[in-house]
Amino acid sequence: MSFTESAQDMRDEIVQLRHSLHTTPEIGLQLPRTQEKVLAALDGLPLEIKTGTALSSVTAVLRGGRPGPAVLLRGDMDALPVTEKNDLPYVSRLAGQMHACGHDLHTAMLVGAARLLSARRDELAGDVVFMFQPGEEGHDGAKHMIDEGVLDAAGSRPVAAYGMHVVSSMLPLALFASRPGPIMAAADTFSVTVRGRGGHGSSPHRSLDPIQAGCEMVAALQSMVTRTFDVFDPVVVTVGSFHGGSADNIIPDDARFDATVRTFSKENRTLVKRRLVEVVEGIAAAHGLRAEASFGMGYPVTVNDESEADFLGRTAGELFGPGRYFVSPQPVMGSEDFSYVLDSVPGAFVFLGACPPGRDPATAPYNHSPEAVFDDSVLPDGAALYATLAHERLAGVG
Repeated sequence: MSFTESAQDMRDEIVQLRHSLHTTPEIGLQLPRTQEKVLAALDGLPLEIKTGTALSSVTAVLRGGRPGPAVLLRGDMDALPVTEKNDLPYVSRLAGQMHACGHDLHTAMLVGAARLLSARRDELAGDVVFMFQPGEEGHDGAKHMIDEGVLDAAGSRPVAAYGMHVVSSMLPLALFASRPGPIMAAADTFSVTVRGRGGHGSSPHRSLDPIQAGCEMVAALQSMVTRTFDVFDPVVVTVGSFHGGSADNIIPDDARFDATVRTFSKENRTLVKRRLVEVVEGIAAAHGLRAEASFGMGYPVTVNDESEADFLGRTAGELFGPGRYFVSPQPVMGSEDFSYVLDSVPGAFVFLGACPPGRDPATAPYNHSPEAVFDDSVLPDGAALYATLAHERLAGVG
């Protein structure tokens, strides 16, 4: 029996697990109820299991029937601080917490893959590491797990690592999409406090206005991007927060703004950091003010190994048919902490369309929306692809 057939046979079990996870979402690095449910779902399988110290992670190692290298499969488990607005029988029971990014599906699919591979462990020429990860949503969960030894859990560094992410729109239902090279952006933060001198709004010439200078900085940053960076190696700088002042007729002493910075290459990530600071400090100096700028490094670029991305695409096409895999012509501006794994181990990251039937993937609510809905029908296919990638990679296919 193929992995796809076996996965369909366990469909009800992994759907039930996904629904259970969805009703009780947890945020951040500490996911005790989620960890408990994952451990219960893995109980009875021939796995070596270790839980995290700094976070409620689960690392499970399946030893193959024959010696060989290791392959890592990752599923993130954390939810978002969002109040769900869907009318579903398994809607989140917790206000302000929702699996709005589909990590409940990732967890259930990875449990499914563990069951599929455990049933055929004698065929495996090597080991499989199952990485159940908290804290993907801005908490450096992957980095914490790496620090606690997930990449060495099998006794040797994996020769390949694979991750998956469902999307509630953008892709049609059940379509896999990936690409070689950069697939998701680095996400950093840029924060600026403009120090001026407050005064009366009727006499701006007697003050040093930080709001006017700050607004000039915001506009200048966009010009800097278009005049510094090649559009084919894109950079995005978006100011999402600007605060200053307390009344219409008071010029404040200070103003502050914060921006997200997205890049796809290490070179541009380094250069944009320098240019952002130069722009704001130059404008501040021109106005006789002072700018205090800080650059916070977030998740790095998620880069697919070319050969592993090709292997993933061939495997998905052979498993489900050529119409089920799409080579994305461009990367996604979102970010992913699986990038830390791919910085250390060659591998690939793939998207899976989970937009429900009857919804238009071009207009349906996207991940992180309180109205995002992910269709259960993709669960068996996700589990089957995870299992097949590990099985075939250990068999020397790639």
